[in-house]
Amino acid sequence: MAAAFSLYLYNQIGCPHYSSYLSFAITHFTPKFNGSRVGSRETDTCRFVVQSTHSNAKIVKPNRRSRYGQALSPYDSDEDSDEMEDDDDDEEKEDDWLSDDDFAEIADVKGNKWRKDKSQKAFKTRQGKEKMQEKSWGIRSFHSGQSSKMVKTENMDSLQVDGKGKLTARKLKEDRYPRLSEEIGLDEKWCPLLDYLSTFGLKELHFIQMYERHMPSLQINVCSVQERLEYLLNVGVKHKDVRRIILRQPQILEYTVENNLKSHVAFLADLGIPNSRIGQIISAAPSLFSYSVENSLKPTVRYLIEEVGIKKGDLCKVVQLSPQILVQRIDISWNTRYIFLTKELGAPRDSIVKMVTKHPQLLHYSIDDGLLPRINFLRNIGMQNSEILKVLTSLTQVLSLSLEDNLKPKYMYLVNELHNEVQSLTKYPMYLSLSLDQRIRPRHRFLVSLKKAPKGPFPLSSFVPTDECFCQQWAKTSLDKYLAFRRRLLLKDFAKKYERKV
Repeated sequence: MAAAFSLYLYNQIGCPHYSSYLSFAITHFTPKFNGSRVGSRETDTCRFVVQSTHSNAKIVKPNRRSRYGQALSPYDSDEDSDEMEDDDDDEEKEDDWLSDDDFAEIADVKGNKWRKDKSQKAFKTRQGKEKMQEKSWGIRSFHSGQSSKMVKTENMDSLQVDGKGKLTARKLKEDRYPRLSEEIGLDEKWCPLLDYLSTFGLKELHFIQMYERHMPSLQINVCSVQERLEYLLNVGVKHKDVRRIILRQPQILEYTVENNLKSHVAFLADLGIPNSRIGQIISAAPSLFSYSVENSLKPTVRYLIEEVGIKKGDLCKVVQLSPQILVQRIDISWNTRYIFLTKELGAPRDSIVKMVTKHPQLLHYSIDDGLLPRINFLRNIGMQNSEILKVLTSLTQVLSLSLEDNLKPKYMYLVNELHNEVQSLTKYPMYLSLSLDQRIRPRHRFLVSLKKAPKGPFPLSSFVPTDECFCQQWAKTSLDKYLAFRRRLLLKDFAKKYERKV
């Protein structure tokens, strides 16, 4: 208070010469404050230390206030004016106003040029009290140059520690996710979520894909995400499938357990889906959570039953075979394929319904790139429309098989090695779905090696039963002997393919 009072008097007097006014004030000015004398050397030191060492005081701002809201005199120095005008900037830099260089210089001048107190005991007593105040207010006294220097040093050290902490956090962020930091300006607040998602195998490239598909998915609270993913794991989603689910449907991280996830799981259970299969359906079609149960999913189910003609008892099997059927425009998919098969093969409605029931993926296949090329292939090998329809009704998954890697090689082996007619496929369409390398060729060669292969066309029925039944019924030998033969054959075929590539 004494220092503030003396500053007020100094500004009011407006003396242009610091030294002359200092001498005048010490000699003549001894007012009383709260009934006590404040003009002694002890209080004189406190009274004049905050005065500027610069002359030529001028009016800067007539209505100025201190950073703490206290009214200040309109008279101030040039450098003080600059300091006050930069207050806003200082506050943005963690209020480091004690580290101002000009302020520290004033403390040094005072510490070097002013005489110490006569009474060392009084000085130490006062210094002890001031240290106690410093712990409470965080501001040191101006009574010694060393004291004020320590203020600057300690505060600067603190700022350096804080700054280093921020720098370290930023460096850790950039070390862990350098590409994210460079490409999308990674916010360090996202790091806990990214670290958690990394436990499911997601990498930096995956996070960039998530950001591009649905940026808010990286801004969700990690605790909320953990709750939702743990719920999905509890209903049967496998840990290894979580990554694929998130990449396909990053919005799933936003769906709440109570208002979304539980209602959709309950919907699947009402369809008759067993608990052991719910996780697989979610993994295959995670987008179903983005559809309303009442306004979208249930109407789709009604359409499949009432319009397509799928039996209610078969609906559970249809959904398990193709969960995507719940999230597509089923009316468009059904009508376009129904019309195509009717015109192309003369297929009756019942046959098409059987196809959809056995292989609902049919509703996803492209007509021009999927259905038509395979139908034309069967035509080109000599099958009539009625035979094609019989094969497709019995084994609709033929429409999903590769022409070059599957259908054509099997047909060539059927004709050239097994000496069968193509019409045999209408009786045993399953032949087209069996593995040429793992079943058809090994069994044929094994019976030939045992000289038990029937004369004429090789019976396709020998490929249908299991390995154990095949050995008992056809080979009349042990299963181990057949498996050893097949293993040697596979190694030999692999060696031939490798030599050909080399």
